[in-house]
Amino acid sequence: MRVVLLDGDHLVLLRRGWPGGSPYWTTVGGSVEPDDAGLDAAPRREVMEEIGATIGPATPLLTVTEPGETLTVTQHFFLADLLDMHLDRRDGREVDAPDTGDFEPVRIPLDPTAVAALDLHPPELAAYVLAHVEAWRAR
Repeated sequence: MRVVLLDGDHLVLLRRGWPGGSPYWTTVGGSVEPDDAGLDAAPRREVMEEIGATIGPATPLLTVTEPGETLTVTQHFFLADLLDMHLDRRDGREVDAPDTGDFEPVRIPLDPTAVAALDLHPPELAAYVLAHVEAWRAR
């Protein structure tokens, strides 16, 4: 479960990277946990844990299924407006874990050129965002 976050005329993404590796961009998110009230509760928990943010309603956007090492992985992507973000409220284990590498929220203009310049993962998400970025900017 992952969330494409809109903040006015910007996307909020995570810049990920490791020493010696090339950075890439992705959305906030993770898995649905047993304590989550459902698939719609998981995005709220994840954005608070990873970037200290609250969001508006989360709308289903895209589902991507990829083969994993031992099983097939299905990711559900949602679209939500960012209501506020305070990095000092982050409390997810991935924020301070040394093995997660860089974990930096960044704002990217809702502009096809800016989005196309990113190494946004997974590729299916990158194509979807690029196809819809102008409509999101116009709303």
